Amino acid sequence: MKGLGADRTGALAKSLAGRDKGEIFVIIQENREYVFLADGKGRPAGEPKRKNKKHIQVICKGLDHKEKLTDEEIRRLIRCYKRESQV
Repeated sequence: MKGLGADRTGALAKSLAGRDKGEIFVIIQENREYVFLADGKGRPAGEPKRKNKKHIQVICKGLDHKEKLTDEEIRRLIRCYKRESQV
């Protein structure tokens, strides 16, 4: 997670621990200790999952955006990443 700058909002992250281990999420928000993650389906942007920063791995910088991401945009980001990583 180091080297990406202070704000990782909009980045794609992979869960390293918990029931969702291996799942891909988008970082919606972060604070000093936690990140808030959404996948647009089970975890919509309106109800993000709080996860300890040490339990995720940032895998892609994602978008530079000013307004909030919609669930549709989050699903599209994750789908595109998965499609490109399989090639």
